[in-house]
Amino acid sequence: MYVTPEQIQATNKANMEAILNLASTQFAALEKFASLNANAVKTAFEDGIANARALAGAKDVQELFSLQSTFAQPAIEKAIAYSKSIYEVATETNGELSKAAERRVAEWNENFVSMLDKAAKNAPAGSDVAVSAVKQMLAAANSAYDNFNKVAKQATEIAEANVAAATETVKGLAKTKKAA
Repeated sequence: MYVTPEQIQATNKANMEAILNLASTQFAALEKFASLNANAVKTAFEDGIANARALAGAKDVQELFSLQSTFAQPAIEKAIAYSKSIYEVATETNGELSKAAERRVAEWNENFVSMLDKAAKNAPAGSDVAVSAVKQMLAAANSAYDNFNKVAKQATEIAEANVAAATETVKGLAKTKKAA
């Protein structure tokens, strides 16, 4: 069993495509983060200017304190929205990277099993036990990898639920403070 130049070229091409896809995914995420940050900075700057103008126009101390308390609610809501947007981009990017990794692992497993089968055909008599042991180890590794992915997905779902609950709690606290 020999590796041909065409097989090497095909493998290199597949690896290069995988790397370029990962780079594209990471660049898209970086672009989204940059956009979110630029918008957050712009909004914060504009809000700061508007708030400073409003505070400068306050006629007395009571109006000053009243204005300051009205600035808090929109700032909290914007901070929550910003955090949620960052989390969504991170989750989306993580999902895409996980799918790419799963595809590569599946391709690797398929290629390895194919290579193992070819080697088994050319192997001396009695090597069936060793080939079977390697296939069992590969199956066990795949099972462990699948279990790890399931646990990771469950952890992600729990984290998403916790973020949603925390967001609702903060919104509720902000509304309570506003009502008081």
